[in-house]
Amino acid sequence: MGRRMQRDGASGEKSITRRTVLTTTAAAAATAAASSPRARAAEERGCLIGPPPHPKGPPVFMDYDQIELDAAYDQSAYAPLGYQITLRRATNSEETRRRIGNPRRESYGPSEVEKLDIFTTKAPNAPILIFVHGGAWLSGEASGYHFAAENYINAGAHYVALDFIAVEPAGGDIGKMAEQVRRTIAWVYKNARSFGGDPNRIYLSGQSSGAHLAGVSLITEWTRDHGVPMDVIKGAVLLSGMYEMKPVRLSRRSSYVKFTDAMEDAMSTQRHLARIRNPVTLIYGTNETPEFQRQSRDFAAALRAAGKQVELIVAPNHNHYELQETLANPYGWAGRAALAMMGLKPGTYA
Repeated sequence: MGRRMQRDGASGEKSITRRTVLTTTAAAAATAAASSPRARAAEERGCLIGPPPHPKGPPVFMDYDQIELDAAYDQSAYAPLGYQITLRRATNSEETRRRIGNPRRESYGPSEVEKLDIFTTKAPNAPILIFVHGGAWLSGEASGYHFAAENYINAGAHYVALDFIAVEPAGGDIGKMAEQVRRTIAWVYKNARSFGGDPNRIYLSGQSSGAHLAGVSLITEWTRDHGVPMDVIKGAVLLSGMYEMKPVRLSRRSSYVKFTDAMEDAMSTQRHLARIRNPVTLIYGTNETPEFQRQSRDFAAALRAAGKQVELIVAPNHNHYELQETLANPYGWAGRAALAMMGLKPGTYA
């Protein structure tokens, strides 16, 4: 049964490019999102937390029936006001660009979407944090995650956010999304010197479906497939991710991800632990869906059992959307963890 919670009341300057046009429209897009179907659905549900009341059906995965499993992979079921945080993330990103300037925009692949944004630090030969955004594999763009850049460049790291194909244009193939993330990492390694970065200090972060794609990057055959060192990624900080695809395949997400047995296996990082070579920090919030909590716990336990270096951080009283905001705070759960992974102190180059 669901429970109800109380409501507290009802983008360095460059010449005009496609990116600057997109970022100047962020506020308008955010306003439109406020009247989106998801926002209206949240209001109509009255902020119901969890699956809707229903007769218990037969188990589909563990003790979940189909309605419960679908809700466990639907953020709006456990964070019905998440769209408000999405709006705040967009305006915070716009304010970040106003303060520190627009990023350097580069292509890492042949298609129009294969672009990345680079915010550079004043520190010489600096480490690089690559961030992979979430969005249920359906949506999201790099510009919506610029809000975190200031934390890292002030601490002495370059911050890279990437755009990549969404699952529907990819024909339901999340493997195509994962390959574009891999291409980004290889491009950053090969081009790091061009923006003052240290190619031997590349770190990876991601959130939600972006943490899933980042996790898949950790099991890549880098030298064979991309011509870069096998240890190209020196560490990963993954927020609220998915690392085993079986329950995801059984959920409503299979209506747009065209899972096959081969895809399920290749996209399940937890099945390929021997290939992971770097430290991993996993973070989730206690107000997340039960499956997004379990996925992180189980992945951490599997890494630990395999003798890998792993840290599991549980953020009390944070939902899926609130946790990602802590990336921007050097003293927040994710921001502190990312700086610690890179060996940096807050504000050194502010």
